[in-house]
Amino acid sequence: MTEILGPLQVSLIVLVLAASVYDLRYRQIPNWLTAAGLMAGFGFQAIFRGWTGLRQAALGSALAFGIYFILFALRALGGGDLKLMTAIGAIVGPLNWLVIFVTSSIINLVLVILFVLRHGTLLKTVMNVLFLLGQLLRLRAPYRQNPELDVSHPIAVTLPHAIPIALGCLLFLLLTRLHS
Repeated sequence: MTEILGPLQVSLIVLVLAASVYDLRYRQIPNWLTAAGLMAGFGFQAIFRGWTGLRQAALGSALAFGIYFILFALRALGGGDLKLMTAIGAIVGPLNWLVIFVTSSIINLVLVILFVLRHGTLLKTVMNVLFLLGQLLRLRAPYRQNPELDVSHPIAVTLPHAIPIALGCLLFLLLTRLHS
């Protein structure tokens, strides 16, 4: 993990908290918010770290976009989530983004398990996961055979992904403070 400067920390916190509120209330993340996050990432990186910062912002946003675009293309998450993580990548750089990605993914998994257990849909979820893996191994898009696996379909059960992303970012910032 590399150091995140104060203005970048503030930008990250404001971005993920605002995105969480929007995702929770409206089930979407506005473009103006993610664009502001992206500009803050590139702008503050350039101001405080010069060309090195710009390179870190570009690599972080490119890595985030690359990984999240695959998930978006598989319809496992929405475009707002893709743009949010791309902005986060610009703010924190590639290595820090990977830590946030793993942390957010673990938090998301825990939240999904709690949701599944609370709603009694464990067997159905396991069957969907097995179907999804089978389709991916056959290089097929799972949502084409099962609309429940398409986040944009009305019958899909979805959770606001900005929440685990925000929790992952906040945990990351806490860990970096404890580490330094």
